[in-house]
Amino acid sequence: MNKKTYIIAGVVLVLLCAIGICAMGRTMKIRTNVSADQAVDYNIQTDFGDSVIRVVDQGIENGFLTVTVEAVSRGKDFLTVLDGEKMVWANLVYVHHFGVITQQTYFGMCSGVWLIPAAIILYLALLLCGMIRTYRSDVEENLYQYRNVTSLGLIVYLGFLLLDHLWMGARFSGIDDSIRELLNSAKGFALLSLPVAFIISLIMTVSNIKLMMKEGRTWRNMLGTILGILICLGIIFPFILGEWLQRATIVDVHNERGIALYVELFVEALVSAAVAYLECVLVGTVVLGFKAARRMPSFDKDYILIHGCQIRKDGTLTNLLKGRADRAVEFARMQKDAAGKDIVFVPSGGQGSDEVITEAAAISNYLKSIGIPEKQILLEDKSVNTYENLRNAAKLIEARGGGNVAFSTTNYHVLRTGLLATALGLRYEGIGSPTKSYFWINAFIREFIATLYSERKSHLRTVAILTVLILLMVGMMYVSNNF
Repeated sequence: MNKKTYIIAGVVLVLLCAIGICAMGRTMKIRTNVSADQAVDYNIQTDFGDSVIRVVDQGIENGFLTVTVEAVSRGKDFLTVLDGEKMVWANLVYVHHFGVITQQTYFGMCSGVWLIPAAIILYLALLLCGMIRTYRSDVEENLYQYRNVTSLGLIVYLGFLLLDHLWMGARFSGIDDSIRELLNSAKGFALLSLPVAFIISLIMTVSNIKLMMKEGRTWRNMLGTILGILICLGIIFPFILGEWLQRATIVDVHNERGIALYVELFVEALVSAAVAYLECVLVGTVVLGFKAARRMPSFDKDYILIHGCQIRKDGTLTNLLKGRADRAVEFARMQKDAAGKDIVFVPSGGQGSDEVITEAAAISNYLKSIGIPEKQILLEDKSVNTYENLRNAAKLIEARGGGNVAFSTTNYHVLRTGLLATALGLRYEGIGSPTKSYFWINAFIREFIATLYSERKSHLRTVAILTVLILLMVGMMYVSNNF
């Protein structure tokens, strides 16, 4: 299903809920806290007579007095139980447009309100199934699409939301509850992930310590630790803020009619939503990154692009770059054995200010040293980054008539390289060479941050949409308690 279908399905469910609640909501059975043995002595009345609601029946259910009321006109009233002139129980009752009755708050409990959690659960299940189907289809079409990352993250979050609402549906007590549950869902998701985030943060810290011992102390070599700490702080920040405001006297967040409480709710919900969104994107990136690194391209390739990186001062390959070249050679031999087809190697990379020759030339020299004939090597020696590696190599390949292309790079780099290739309109398949675990973790975090930055407009749009939705929900809660 496409986006339009989901929108139509959502609108249809909203309309069905509205119709059902309007049909059932003109009367309401309200349970009091007056026990059966006391009820005979009490008098039931409304503050405004029969002008807003009218009492049509009363009885005993499960040992307590219940009162059935019907709507008379739009407005609000107090339903009270009196012992003589002493009030022993009272409840605020609203009558909305179309005669729908709610109690306690403007968007409180009403007859037929069970339709709302049922519709939400149905819609979440529909979205989840559709997203899983879309993800599978998109991955089969092209693994290297950024929407696959966001789809995976959304699948994780929708799964959590569905389970949360299935649990919450059994204790649903009003429209307010549904709004509050949606607002708190991101906080619950983040809290549930805290132990995992903490353990991963520790692993990344240990990895970064090893990395700095071998590669030097730079902030780039601490990216894993920094990201882990930021996520953990983001998870616990709403709880710390809430606890502090509950005890502080600087602002009053205890008054349900005051604006401070709802500002606090908005800030907590927005921070939790942003952290949960970041976690989902990270999960999607990690899963797809592993998938991309382990995937073997089909054996029909005419060219294999070898992505360059820093070479040694004497012009020979570093272990990282040698791994990329060896992986390309390994794939070429596998293809030859499986399909009998030779492949042209495309070493790629220009010359840095501290390099004696171009990276492409260094790779070419290595390939020739292990027996690859020069006629099977096509040099691309002008590029300075991955994007230019892909773009310049594509031009050279196109000039020779084109063909099917694979690329070889380090395992942590495969996903982002594939995403860049897709952005250039290239249907290249990647293969990843292994690297040391302590280096892989931090390097993958760098790749994640780089990809996050490259897709910043999409992420900013998502956060803006989340902000508007949270603002609307907090606004509804404010109205519900202050109408």
